[in-house]
Amino acid sequence: MSTSPKFVYVTLIATTPEKLWKALTDADFTIQYFFGTRLESDWKVGSPFVFRCADRITDEGTILRSEPPRLLSYTFHHVVDEEMRKESPSRVTFEIESLADGSDLSGPVVRLTVTHEDFPPESKVFPAISKGWPSILSGLKTLLETGKPLDVQKKR
Repeated sequence: MSTSPKFVYVTLIATTPEKLWKALTDADFTIQYFFGTRLESDWKVGSPFVFRCADRITDEGTILRSEPPRLLSYTFHHVVDEEMRKESPSRVTFEIESLADGSDLSGPVVRLTVTHEDFPPESKVFPAISKGWPSILSGLKTLLETGKPLDVQKKR
């Protein structure tokens, strides 16, 4: 019996739920940590969205849930690679939970849980997102906490 693969990533970020929500949904912000990609939508349930890198759409989907600043979910369909494009859309969910409100010395902290699921058993997309999400989410965390983007592609 084969099971559908599932990707889950949990990180703590020194920020507020509102700032994290904006970082996830503001195209001018996403371009800074998402490998130059703008995530474009009005973020309302049922609305389309696209991942736009330069003038090329790489991924697309539909907003399933949008509950600012705590929950965002959308379908995800890769459209560039021919083999990946053949797969049915998967689902991405961002859950944002406030852990500290900033009234203590450490400042505000949120737990971000990203779940990417609903892949077919022999998915071609799953291995790609499993490599991509850690870099993207590390870049998001670094940018929110330091104000500077993480350059994960820099040669050493």
